[in-house]
Amino acid sequence: MKKKFSKVALVLGLLLVLVLVGLSPTGLLASKPGFAENDYVAGEILVKFKPGTPALVMAQVHRENKGIVKEEISGINVQVVKVQDVPGKAKVYNRNPNVLYAEPNYISYALLAPDDTYFDNQWGLNNTGQTCCNTAGDLCITGTSDADIDAPEAWDIATGSVDIKIAILDSGIDEDHEDLSSKVVAKKNFSDSETIDDLYGHGTHVGGIAAAITNNNTGIAGMGFSSSLMNVKILGDSGSGAYSWVAKGITWATDNEAKVINMSLGGGRPSKTLENAVNYAWKNGVVLAAAAGNGNNPSPT
Repeated sequence: MKKKFSKVALVLGLLLVLVLVGLSPTGLLASKPGFAENDYVAGEILVKFKPGTPALVMAQVHRENKGIVKEEISGINVQVVKVQDVPGKAKVYNRNPNVLYAEPNYISYALLAPDDTYFDNQWGLNNTGQTCCNTAGDLCITGTSDADIDAPEAWDIATGSVDIKIAILDSGIDEDHEDLSSKVVAKKNFSDSETIDDLYGHGTHVGGIAAAITNNNTGIAGMGFSSSLMNVKILGDSGSGAYSWVAKGITWATDNEAKVINMSLGGGRPSKTLENAVNYAWKNGVVLAAAAGNGNNPSPT
């Protein structure tokens, strides 16, 4: 007998699958070419002034610190500021009574996972006790029957809707992919890449798990396969990106009617800017999912 589920089962299942997308013993952090040796963008800090601070006062603070405003993240009023000494200037800005906070523009990275080519290998959706191996074939895991999110049972209730936009904040999506090309309804590139397309592969993998065309005898099954996708590129072609790119992606997706925002990525530093962006989305009724625990690295002290 099939189990009975509420209509939220699909959403909960989607969140679980997206959060666990990289949870494998082979999970690794992407490399970070193109950035400074530190874990932040060279010469950039993120500054948020206290509400009500006059523009003339903001400009004076920047002049005193020789800071140049590069851009502002809409929705959360955070400025990306170019400075000479990132750690030093962040401390100086934070001492100013008009500044709510200032922090380095840290870097996030795609969290890698092995490809799951067939539905039988998607044990997170439907676990029959099958044995799944990584692409090299040297690491295999045998599942526990029914230790899954009961995707087939959830699909008896709902499969998503074209009105449900799932924003994939990642390295882009291969929009020529036969399982994804017709699913992308909006796109935006916030990275330093010259293309919105996925040259790294990670975003395409995640987008497929979220909403690949299903029951077409091709590739894998998408959890919310009747839903639409938003291709929001916030990681460059090396699989890494600035926190400011992530924050802009969150606010843009929110303002463009995303219902779910997925971020299968990680970073080694906390950030008030990301916190503000997430809160902005949450207050506007967006469900957010983020990867956790699969970086295979200890947290920085």
